Formats: sequence, C-alpha cells, structure tokens
Amino acid sequence: MEYTKPRSESVVEMVELVLPNDVNLLNNLKGGRLMHWIDIAAALTASKHSNRIVATVSMDTLDFKHPVKLGEMVKLRAELISVGKTSMNIKVTVWAENLQTGNRIMTNEASLVFVALDENERPTRVPRLSD
Repeated sequence: MEYTKPRSESVVEMVELVLPNDVNLLNNLKGGRLMHWIDIAAALTASKHSNRIVATVSMDTLDFKHPVKLGEMVKLRAELISVGKTSMNIKVTVWAENLQTGNRIMTNEASLVFVALDENERPTRVPRLSD
C-alpha cells in the first residue's frame, strides 16, 4: 500500500517584517528578497510532506500584484497543490499588513516545484495526497 499524507499536515506559514535592508530606493520590498522568503516557505512545505531534504526545480510563476512597503508585516502561506512520483507542486500566497492601520492586502502568488532527495542526493518517492 502506498503511503499518503493529508495536505493540511504540510502547510507552512511564515511571517517577516520588512526592514530597511529589505527595500529598494522606492522603499518597496526587493523582489529578490521576496523570492528568497517564498523559496524558504515552499521548501519547508515540501520537506514536511516528504520528510526529506528537497531541491527547488522551478519557480513556475511569481505574480507581483501590489508593492510591499518598508515597515509592513509580510505573511507567506505555502501549501501543496499536487504531488508526482518524486516532485511536489507548491503554491505560496503572500499578504502584506500595515501594522499602523491594520490594512491587509494580497501582494503576490507563486507556484514552485520541488523534488525530494534520498541519502545519495537522487530523486526519491514522496507520499501521495490523501485528501
């Protein structure tokens, strides 16, 4: 029988504060910094699901819908969309919150693919999704 895990067991939520070192000349969060945070959140989700070290295969999409400003709180939510034999497709949704006004807005969505690795750094099977 094939091993399965529910999607809910692998959801990861990360929170970051946008500090001066994270912004460009417009006081907006740098795209590269956001990509770094997205990659970490997605990797954690893939590792939780597979119980393995994982490698990023691709970032298929990254949509910038709204800038994130200096001093805002960023919340990233990563969740599995689908799994293959050794790969996992993960969606990351990013929200920014102005801590002074309480306003929240969805700023980004990304889709990434990870592969689980065995002890020899070769692709290895991952659990199926049970829900």
